[in-house]
Amino acid sequence: MTSAPIVLVPGFWLGAWAWDEVAAALRADGHEVTALTLPGLESVEADRSAITVDDHVEAICDAVRAAGAPVALAVHSGAGFPGYAASDRVPELIAAMVYVDTGPGVGAMDADFEGVELPLPTPEKLAAEENLDGLSEDQLETFRRRAVPQPGEVLRTAAELTNDARLDVPSTVIATGFPSEAYKEGVEKGWAFLAGLAELRDVTWVDLPTSHWPMWSRPQELAKIIGGVAESHRR
Repeated sequence: MTSAPIVLVPGFWLGAWAWDEVAAALRADGHEVTALTLPGLESVEADRSAITVDDHVEAICDAVRAAGAPVALAVHSGAGFPGYAASDRVPELIAAMVYVDTGPGVGAMDADFEGVELPLPTPEKLAAEENLDGLSEDQLETFRRRAVPQPGEVLRTAAELTNDARLDVPSTVIATGFPSEAYKEGVEKGWAFLAGLAELRDVTWVDLPTSHWPMWSRPQELAKIIGGVAESHRR
């Protein structure tokens, strides 16, 4: 038997490249890995004006279908919304969900957002709003250089959830930017990006204290956790 194939989905402003270190570590351990670049995030020049959250959901579903066996689907940050919707559309093809410093989001990420796209914040604003622990200046410079604006319609639109089979997909939440206890408080407060955690039936919590981008600040440890989830769902 082999472990479940792994699909890695990055959050805002990122492409498949964001997972390079994690993907390399997983492959070195014998895992089958696919990292995604979601529609509209291919390049700064890409036309992202009409890209919606459903386009992101379908891109994730396509990667899941292409794997050939039920996958361990790891989603980071803003990808928690389309990732959870993918588990609604193809739950039978997802052996496990892994939420990397995020959760199963429900509804629109920001229904009031008015722009065509959302660029990466300034370094000062990013530092004020996000946990950057463990990130080097070189990593942050690479982030700024390679970041692609997030499609505005992805923030404004909401994916429909209709299949209760998603509720039984085993889910692991890796808390990095703030601890799992703070996440649990957010669930009780009704935070939209964690809303699915109030209804999922099989949730495991893992604390990995580091930045909001653990694929850069603690890639080896993150790979071990994701790989462990895949190993626990052998085919």
